[in-house]
Amino acid sequence: MTPEGSRDIILFDGVCVLCSRWCRFVTARDHAQHFRYVAIQSPEGRALAERFGIDPDNPETFALIASDKAYVRSDAALRVLRELPHWRWSVVLRAIPAPLRDAIYGVIARNRYRWFGRLDACTLPNARRPAA
Repeated sequence: MTPEGSRDIILFDGVCVLCSRWCRFVTARDHAQHFRYVAIQSPEGRALAERFGIDPDNPETFALIASDKAYVRSDAALRVLRELPHWRWSVVLRAIPAPLRDAIYGVIARNRYRWFGRLDACTLPNARRPAA
């Protein structure tokens, strides 16, 4: 298991159904436990969001924080995917110009509550526990 402090952080909207599903998707495939998840609504999440220029009260993106740098929108999604087994092929999607990728991302982000729903409370992916 990777030490907690060395894992990349996925900063996500914890009340967004789509965002929570994305985190569950990643968790199920992240056998190396490369990522840890922090909801923007948590105290740590709010601080990280503000530090990297994301409005914690109206987040329009999730972020991947790696090596003290934040990646957002489609860059964040593609960087996460490339760390997952069987999804490394997704690196070819970087050939699509970032403005186009981000425009598509923006449409989904702006409509995510309407299309996928909103939770009453923040949910975090199930944490894996090492065998005792």
